[in-house]
Amino acid sequence: MEANPRSTGRLPAAFLTPGSASFMDFLSDQSPDMLPGKRSLQPLRGAIEAPHGTTIVAVSFPGGVVLAGDRRATMGNMITQRDIEKVFPADEYSAVGIAGTAGLAVEMVRLFQLELEHFEKVEGVQLSLEGKANRLSTMIRSNLAMAMQGLAVVPLFAGWDVDRQKGRIFSYDVTGGRSEEHGYASTGSGSIFARGAMKKLFREDLTEQQATTLVIQALYDAADDDSATGGPDVARRIYPIVTVITDEGLKKLTEAESSEIARSILERRLEQPDGPRAALL
Repeated sequence: MEANPRSTGRLPAAFLTPGSASFMDFLSDQSPDMLPGKRSLQPLRGAIEAPHGTTIVAVSFPGGVVLAGDRRATMGNMITQRDIEKVFPADEYSAVGIAGTAGLAVEMVRLFQLELEHFEKVEGVQLSLEGKANRLSTMIRSNLAMAMQGLAVVPLFAGWDVDRQKGRIFSYDVTGGRSEEHGYASTGSGSIFARGAMKKLFREDLTEQQATTLVIQALYDAADDDSATGGPDVARRIYPIVTVITDEGLKKLTEAESSEIARSILERRLEQPDGPRAALL
């Protein structure tokens, strides 16, 4: 009788056999019940109440791209968390901002991180930015059954394209449909207001500093009109999560850096509450 690998402390043969470069394919073969899209669903009555996260914004500039998110999670009209993190590194040159059902979104991001790491270990090279965007699209599509029950995940993906030498932004819908955005993008309940702010302030020649200021301005405008979006909270020292991705890799702004930008914006808003005007041509 063959010994159970788990009882002997050895890995099962499947873990040592060369196979697909996709971690999702491997998981689908070995433990399909661990994939979100493979879970059995029970008929439900009414909408499911679960914490949701919003709002995510992204802006490109000549040297890279900035991805940022507010810190509030809500469930209905209740604030369930004031300091949730919604922006995560996917790998060295890309990041994901999550909007939608918070628990499922975080799980999807972790699976996406493993997917990219697995591919790099098996193939010996990083997946292209286009390939990463496609893999994330597949993951979102696998969550469609849950999305139809109100547990949707709609992320924003951004990164530095090593081949094209530029920052790129990708947005998604609940079916996994992918669109490349040019210049700026937003998702989440406050996305309409954030997009309006970015449309007003965006320029093709933004510096990195101006781009980081712009995304926080956009989040501030979203929080001003959308109750599910949290603005900079000076009293609790809670500020937006901001990541900058360039040819040198991904960098997350420290709390001191993001708070300095947020405080400067707040000071200017005391004189001009509705924010900066678009430049006159």
